[in-house]
Amino acid sequence: MVLDKIKYRSGGTEVPDSEYKSTHDEILASDKWVIDGFGSMETLWSRLNEADTLIYIDLPLPLHCWWVTKRFLTGFFVPPDGWPERSPLLKSSMNSYRNLWLCHKYLTPKYRDYVEQTQNSKCVYHLKSTQQIAEFLKLIETETSSDNK
Repeated sequence: MVLDKIKYRSGGTEVPDSEYKSTHDEILASDKWVIDGFGSMETLWSRLNEADTLIYIDLPLPLHCWWVTKRFLTGFFVPPDGWPERSPLLKSSMNSYRNLWLCHKYLTPKYRDYVEQTQNSKCVYHLKSTQQIAEFLKLIETETSSDNK
């Protein structure tokens, strides 16, 4: 589940906080789930605590900014994956830049500490380079294809 799809409506308007939290809690109450995204500070730590596996993509801030820029530029031709329909490209991208900076400044050290503290009790993938991301995706593809045989 991409959190932006439950946090925002078509056109990019934010759903009421109570509606988002309710949907978020329903997802966490289910047996299996995969969630991508930040969501909100209020739901972040409960989600991380509830998860049995964490995949933390911890790349340099300029690379994340480049990816937002790339998504913005290609978004004129192909709607970005995981975004609600008709989301305003410029406004959403500017919001992404702001969130990247705030997360980098305030949350990245907390994320790193959390990952370090939980690596003995959860399955943790702390990916620190694009090469590690590619290797992780290859691993997942291999595991998935062997499970389907």
